Amino acid sequence: MRRTACSRGVATCWAGGLWYSLLFAKPWQRLAGVDDEQLTTGAVRIFVGSALLAVVMAASLAAFIGAAGPGFGLAAGLAVGVTWVAAALGVNYLFERRSIRLWAINAGYNVVAFTLMGLIIGAIQG
Repeated sequence: MRRTACSRGVATCWAGGLWYSLLFAKPWQRLAGVDDEQLTTGAVRIFVGSALLAVVMAASLAAFIGAAGPGFGLAAGLAVGVTWVAAALGVNYLFERRSIRLWAINAGYNVVAFTLMGLIIGAIQG
């Protein structure tokens, strides 16, 4: 399980790096109200905390996927990303009256991240 969690953590960092820098950096910053200066403050705490939380998420998803293989892992990761994570974020965003575009960026990242996570977990454990 340790190898699975570490692989998932790397995948999350890679996906997040692409998602929030190359693909959606400026729209996300504008919609989330985050300026360039804020991005440099506390970066170590944010990246270490994110890596630790990624390991927790991977360990939990790995327990659900078991040894079912990469196909099931991919489907399970996609289902979790869409129906648990994106839906839960949607509820929060509705009550917070936040932008649907910001929800789409953040939920979209989580769908991609959990799908990759499931694929990796399924491949390693299957």
